[in-house]
Amino acid sequence: MTDQDLRARAIALYDRFTHDHHDRRAFLAELTTLAGNAAAANALIAAIAANPAAAAIVPPDDKRLKTTETSWQTAPGRTMRGYWASPAHSPTPLPAVIVIHENRGLNDHIRDVARRVALAGFHALAPDFLSPDGGTPADEDKARAMISALNLPAAVADGAATIRWLKSDRRTTARIGAVGFCWGGAMTNRLAIAAGSALSAAVPYYGPAPAPTEAAKVKAAMLLQYAGSDDRVNQTAEPWITALKATHVPVTAYFYEGTAHAFNNDTSAERYDKAAADLAWNRTIAFLKERLG
Repeated sequence: MTDQDLRARAIALYDRFTHDHHDRRAFLAELTTLAGNAAAANALIAAIAANPAAAAIVPPDDKRLKTTETSWQTAPGRTMRGYWASPAHSPTPLPAVIVIHENRGLNDHIRDVARRVALAGFHALAPDFLSPDGGTPADEDKARAMISALNLPAAVADGAATIRWLKSDRRTTARIGAVGFCWGGAMTNRLAIAAGSALSAAVPYYGPAPAPTEAAKVKAAMLLQYAGSDDRVNQTAEPWITALKATHVPVTAYFYEGTAHAFNNDTSAERYDKAAADLAWNRTIAFLKERLG
């Protein structure tokens, strides 16, 4: 087995562990068999898993931005919390973009992504979809378990209510977009369905697609970003793309050859692909600027 084959199989194992079965003991046993010993398995995990201590691309104290932790109501007695970032000097209302986290909840990496969106000239809001359950914990395994146990219809309702709140906020132009990654990519697709015409543009990164029969409810323009080697997600992609086109939704899809799931996450050494991530990000920002004005 070549190093490249080992890496690809290890990433596939990690992907199944973090998205399907969540059985750490079984995952470690299988990865140890694949790698040859426990030390090699642990080294692979360290390279594949996101590193919470990785340096941010846009520092939290960047003087070009104003950032804050914030909260808002999505229903009577139901409060969401999140991270808000805006350009420091913005004399007029701006379009707003919701930045939706992966299945580890709202962490420093997603706050960093929100700051990148704000630097491009938008208000950026990164909600914590675990807010109703006390918020994202520091333990990523616990966060993944909490995401798996979420009441998904309630979470989608929270997201759709957040879009409506942003649309009515005087700081925005009422043109709202969404970008999400992994679990957040799937949620971005779901919000495009749930929010209807309140959402103007959506960019799901490697998010499993909803049932194609839901495509007729989508009113937002869609830019779909997929990892070329992400078989788990990509098996849902073509039916979704076809259904969106059939209902005349403006849709563009890209598959980045040779990349793994989470290729945009710069805190994961093995999965991050800078060339693909930069290209996808440039396309994302250009699309949001075009569609949100």
